[in-house]
Amino acid sequence: MHLLQTPIEYLKGVGPNRGELLRKELGIYKYEDLVHFFPNRYIDRTRYYKVNELQHHAAEVQLIGRIIHLKTVEQKRGKRLVATFADQTGQMELVWFQGQKWIRESLQLNVPIVIFGKCTDFNHVFTMAHPEIELLSEHEQSLRSAMQPVYPSTETLTNRGISNRVINKLMQQLFQETQTLFGETLPDYLIDNLRLISKKAALFNIHFPKSAEALAKAQFRLKFEELFFIQLQLITKNLIRKHKIKGHPFTIVGARFNHFFQNHLPFDLTNAQKRVLKEIRNDMGNPAQMNRLLQGDVGSGKTIVAFMSMLLALDNSFQACLMAPTEILANQHFHGLQALASDLDINIKILTGSTKTKDRKIIHEELENGLLNIIIGTHALLEDKVIFKNLGLAVIDEQHRFGVEQRSKLWKKNSIPPHVLVMTATPIPRTLAMSLYGDLDISVIDELPPGRKPIQTVHRFDANRLKVWKFIRDEIALGRQIYIVYPLIQESEKMDFKDLMDGYESISRDFPLPQYAISILHGKMKPADKDAEMKRFADGKTNIMVATTVIEVGVNIPNASVMIIESAERFGLSQLHQLRGRVGRGAEQSYCILMTSHKLSADSKTRMETMVNTNDGFEIAEVDLKLRGPGDLMGTQQSGILNLQIADIVRDKEILQLARHHAVQILKNDTNLQNPEHQTLRLVFMELSKKNNIWNYIS
Repeated sequence: MHLLQTPIEYLKGVGPNRGELLRKELGIYKYEDLVHFFPNRYIDRTRYYKVNELQHHAAEVQLIGRIIHLKTVEQKRGKRLVATFADQTGQMELVWFQGQKWIRESLQLNVPIVIFGKCTDFNHVFTMAHPEIELLSEHEQSLRSAMQPVYPSTETLTNRGISNRVINKLMQQLFQETQTLFGETLPDYLIDNLRLISKKAALFNIHFPKSAEALAKAQFRLKFEELFFIQLQLITKNLIRKHKIKGHPFTIVGARFNHFFQNHLPFDLTNAQKRVLKEIRNDMGNPAQMNRLLQGDVGSGKTIVAFMSMLLALDNSFQACLMAPTEILANQHFHGLQALASDLDINIKILTGSTKTKDRKIIHEELENGLLNIIIGTHALLEDKVIFKNLGLAVIDEQHRFGVEQRSKLWKKNSIPPHVLVMTATPIPRTLAMSLYGDLDISVIDELPPGRKPIQTVHRFDANRLKVWKFIRDEIALGRQIYIVYPLIQESEKMDFKDLMDGYESISRDFPLPQYAISILHGKMKPADKDAEMKRFADGKTNIMVATTVIEVGVNIPNASVMIIESAERFGLSQLHQLRGRVGRGAEQSYCILMTSHKLSADSKTRMETMVNTNDGFEIAEVDLKLRGPGDLMGTQQSGILNLQIADIVRDKEILQLARHHAVQILKNDTNLQNPEHQTLRLVFMELSKKNNIWNYIS
């Protein structure tokens, strides 16, 4: 067995108990896992202070000296152990509140030692609590470096005595045992070309860097490698799909598509829509399965692109389906597509959890005998009873709400899988898209339809409320409608409900009947009441809609021109951007007003400034990614994604682009990695593909 595959408990200093803890708390099973357990920060220990140099700050410092005196001091609760530490320039105190018996036994008087820890100034005496202590003779011998690594830890580990120092010692032991075993993983020409240090040097310097420069080189090498293999995996997946997974070539651009394009387009397509449609037509014209991600901001016209892609399927005698995550969205798509197809003699139906049994029966029959051209639905489409005659295109809306298994159920309904178009209005930053959807081809609609004016966004404090109310009165006088949204945070539903009701009451006082009419919408209402309120607002019978974020999901009311978001600091950036997209759907100028209290955290300030400065969903997503990190952005069910060991998608954007570029070049010239110079690469790649960590999350 390869030494790196040795179970961790066999490493000197680990044993069965510590082994169990390392497995449970940190997922370290083998020597190899410990090697790849990277520090998350470093402390510079190049400098040794003297007692008379200590400033009045609580920084981490190290000193060389001796302990000259020890005493135990009684205090209100229990005792503390105090040692007097001295060097040539003065004295200070070391103190312990825990583990005193053991520490007292291990301390030797008048022996040269190195101490390290945080210093505080207490009544003009410098004190260091629970310092790290090492004999000077050992300190000079150890592998310990000037830049001291700090490893991620957990409360359990700390409580059970596995401190950073212990991990450090285990790491030294491991490197002494396995020094020469780290083979190279990248081809020589790539290492030369990018001036990378060797794998062996990188692993040594990440744990025991002799200088900041050595550390930077090690980090670059390991980050590049991690991102490079992810990209290699994703691009290979994409190539295999294009070569192996057969699709139906849609060679005909037929009567329905042309008739719609020439006679029924409700407005001219933007250049972005034309470009995306061309990409989709090219993909579907090939005999390989299309797998494309279509990104576009709220209101950029993704639906019409999806509809025209469906017409291509119909023209080639195939069926199409559109799957949405909620009934509200499915219904909206259904009404939207019905309107577009009204003159085209197309059979479109909807299937959701609330479809009646007799209607279901008809739908099932028509899907199977091919009479039904387009089906729109929720998860209900995945049921085994749903059988297509020949599904040619599956469109999936807001795909991050569907798991991989759910999507693959759709594929299996055909012997040849359908072409797939995944749509999202959540702009995904380029870097995240390259990693999460690196195996999908990406299309972006990045311009709004003509005639749409950009929404003006302003940030106002609660103190300006009277001015805001005057602005609302003026807008209503012009015949416009207003949304006022209150936050909804699950844990404190009572409080949120109270906020909403208080808000509703004060708005009712300021905008009294009969001059003004107000709708209210919240999660505790019955669905029928919600629909009735929504309909009153849509029909223009009420001027103001007071709501919790229920309205977030694709509701289209062109006459609503003002969106007021109360306690805007309690919303995330992408949520604020989605809410703002509810207005600005007509030809009039629309406004979004962010109301907050004066007390704002730095992150909240950044969010407000970003919203005021830009309407670009991609720019907003980039800022959101910086503030929240990739896990949160994709929702909890995807937080396992990209369980990266050292790279960071946000901070290492340039390295990611570099890694992708080289992965593409290599696979372009040597798809199966057969060339002699790629032998190592091929072996590492095959090893990684067996592993069960990161790859399986992707797509």
